Amino acid sequence: MEQRRRLVTAIPGPRSQELMARKKAAVAFGVGTTMPVFAAGAGGGVVVDVDGNHLIDLGSGIAVTSVGASDPRVVAAVTEQVRAFTHTCFMVTPYEGYVAVAEALNRLTPGTHDKRTALFNSGAEAVENAVKIARLATGRPAVAVFDHAYHGRTNLTMAMTAKSMPYKHGFGPFAPEVYRAPLSYPYRDGGLSGADAAARAIDQLDKQVGAANLAALVIEPIQGEGGFITPAPGFLAALADWCRKHGVVFIADEVQTGFARTGAWFASEHENVVPDLIVTAKGIAGGLPLSAVTGRAEIMDAAHTGGLGGTYGGNPLACAAALAAIETIEQDGLIARAGRIGELLTARLSALRDGDPRIGDIRGRGAMIAVELVEPDSGRPDAALAKAVAAAAHRRGVIVLTCGTYGNVLRFLPPLTISDDLLHDALDVLGEALAG
Repeated sequence: MEQRRRLVTAIPGPRSQELMARKKAAVAFGVGTTMPVFAAGAGGGVVVDVDGNHLIDLGSGIAVTSVGASDPRVVAAVTEQVRAFTHTCFMVTPYEGYVAVAEALNRLTPGTHDKRTALFNSGAEAVENAVKIARLATGRPAVAVFDHAYHGRTNLTMAMTAKSMPYKHGFGPFAPEVYRAPLSYPYRDGGLSGADAAARAIDQLDKQVGAANLAALVIEPIQGEGGFITPAPGFLAALADWCRKHGVVFIADEVQTGFARTGAWFASEHENVVPDLIVTAKGIAGGLPLSAVTGRAEIMDAAHTGGLGGTYGGNPLACAAALAAIETIEQDGLIARAGRIGELLTARLSALRDGDPRIGDIRGRGAMIAVELVEPDSGRPDAALAKAVAAAAHRRGVIVLTCGTYGNVLRFLPPLTISDDLLHDALDVLGEALAG
């Protein structure tokens, strides 16, 4: 697949417009799309639409196709597995692939303690199961989450998610016993240290919930949908220490940050934090639906036989893809590549910020970088600018996503297989979009 941006029609082209008309007539209104084009192929750092346009991919299907959308190892492994069998249900007739993925996750996740893993389908499903396990292991009901958090779209994970529109609006009532604490948000915290921000959160949880009632504290080491907010150094470690002292299960939601995305296997490693439970999905299986909860054996094994599972959890095709994706990350040096991508993105975005006071903040780690756009005089979030810049980039063949509680953040999640040339071209387009 040709690895360059190339537009042969306006965006969207005629074939994409035809398919969008069919989508509107057949698909529920609530299922929206960021791009007005339909994909026909993808690989490396490019998505090709049905009109033949080559688009630079700075989204990776929201951090999913980190090894690319058609990684040869993943394609070969899934092809071989689909010839053998597509499904038996691990709870009925188990198979080696599930066990091998669990072994790999037990090896790769932070900490040298004895671990166990359970596999599921989606990030939200894994988050729910992590909470379920923590409640059973501790005998406590309450769950602590944070401002700007995103944990999913199921009933419990909607309660855990902070942003109302579009994720929660009108869908309540939500699950009870979920409490929210203030996050460390360095750009808007006025210089508050990580330790002081943790003390603020802990004080609120002590007063409003009480540690003795908390089953778990769930946090994204770097927030995803909330705006790629990277807590100040020491924030995560202080929370983990407090959880350990009070018997609260510390759960790292690494759905978006996991599998080399941040320049480490898992973002918790940057802060030397070892979670009790770690939740993974997205980049785990090269684009196939798979998620996992991995953690301390004594916590994971608290659930009774039959208490964890699901018909499709750990599907054999997804397990084959996961093992191949892990091999690709290891063999192709994609952890180091994520670090290089982060350096390139940060340098180019910093150069743009030097001449544009609307870029208020640049943050993130590795190939998970974002810019927060603001009104220069007030510092207030500028969601309209973010929307306009993203739309202008889309028209010129660059897939870029917005996020953030205020909708004013542009996020960059390119495949780790993308070339430097594609990144430079995409950032040239972004600079022109900002200037325009």
